[in-house]
Parts: sequence; structure tokens; C-alpha cells
Amino acid sequence: MNDALTEELIAVVRADPGLMHVLRTVRALDLPDWRLVSGAIYQAVWNAKTGRPAGYGIKDYDLAYFDGADLSYEAEDVVIKQVAAAFDEPFRSQVEVRNQARVHLWFQNRFGEPYAPLYSTDEALGRFVAPTFAVGVRLEADDAITVAAPFGLEDVFAMVVRPNPNRPLAKGWAKTIENARGRWPELTVVEPD
Repeated sequence: MNDALTEELIAVVRADPGLMHVLRTVRALDLPDWRLVSGAIYQAVWNAKTGRPAGYGIKDYDLAYFDGADLSYEAEDVVIKQVAAAFDEPFRSQVEVRNQARVHLWFQNRFGEPYAPLYSTDEALGRFVAPTFAVGVRLEADDAITVAAPFGLEDVFAMVVRPNPNRPLAKGWAKTIENARGRWPELTVVEPD
């Protein structure tokens, strides 16, 4: 991964008050193998690159964690409620929590494609719809921000969205692109072949 882009991403995250609030709050909960992933991260970069204010266009904060000890929805719901209780509005309604150890149990019914079990939160990033979306950050105990981006950060900073070459095209691809272009018309979209 490009160290300069990693440092630039960390600077963007640190400059975004909403992101830092979510990261500090979640860090205090000490969830297993957690990361803030996808939209709120890459969209913060897009806002910085286009001169938009921090938080512009960010609809939610996707919080992924991995706990394979209990794959029941009830166990995940305990964590969802714990996270919600840690926030006031609007963050309480915006932080969306998913146990990555459970995704294979519901993904096919919801999205119509098979999904093999995962073994970590970072592994999940490699299955996201687009390389640009496959980015996650965590605020560590020493205040360092660690970054996971299996496809690198070049597409994020170039504002390029292309399909993930390692999975079938997502059924909602056109809607995803339309939503993103509606907020960031500067995007370059590489359509599937």
C-alpha cells in the first residue's frame, strides 16, 4: 500500500470531527476486530479533494467487527444496542453495526449471491462492491489510526469507482453509482465490461 496515501487518508480522517467522534466512541467499547469501513471513510476523502465540508453526503458510519464465538442474531443485537447506547443522535441512528462472522448466514437471501464464511473483518473488505469502498480504519489504544485497504488507496484518492474484480457485479451497481454521482459528480466510473 502507498505510504503517502495512507498518511493522507489518516490526515483526512483526523480532520473530520464526525469520524473522530465515532472512532473514539467505538474504541472505548473494545469490540473484537473492529473497523469503521467503507462510505464514511472514502467519502471523507472525496469531500477533502473537492472542497466540500467534512460530513457532506455521509449517510451512515459502517462499523464492522468480528466475533465468531456466538453467531446468533441475538448476540449481534446485544452489540448493536451497546453501540447505540454509546452515542447520542444523530450518530445513534447513523452508526450501523455488523458482525462479519455472521454475514454468510444472511447475505445470499438478501443479495442473491453466495457468500463464504469470513475469518476476520479485514478479509471482508476484499469482497466489497468496489475497490474504492474496500477501506477501513481503526483508532488504536495509542491514538494511532491503522488502515486496511486490500486494493490500495489509489482509486479512493483518484475518485474512481470500478467493480471489484474478485466478485460478481453487485445487483445494485447502477443505483450505487447513481447515488454516488448525485453527491460527487466529479467521480470517474469504470463500468463493467
